[in-house]
Amino acid sequence: MSRAERERQGRRAESLAAWFLRLKGWHILARRVRNPHGEVDLIARRRRMVVFVEVKWRNTAAGLDHAIDAYRLRRVAAAAQAVAHRYVQTGDDMRIDVLLLAPGRFPRHIVNAYQP
Repeated sequence: MSRAERERQGRRAESLAAWFLRLKGWHILARRVRNPHGEVDLIARRRRMVVFVEVKWRNTAAGLDHAIDAYRLRRVAAAAQAVAHRYVQTGDDMRIDVLLLAPGRFPRHIVNAYQP
């Protein structure tokens, strides 16, 4: 798969993840927020909780088991920390979630995936 195809697939996965979160009652605040520390795929809010979401797409369900690791989670956490002041208000809680997607599978939502 070419880089451009992977990019398109990643965008499609992020759109699917955004719809999944909306169906669960989340409001999407931002997509693909980049900074020198890394990138946050989705930022969402529900009541007083703000989540920074890493979205991973794999062509097979078996590939999802190795889609996220400690290194990637640390990068997402660093990127989230760098932009949290824009989205998290006084009294809000925040966390890092992961959404794993594969064809023909229901999305796997890992809540609070990163805990320093």
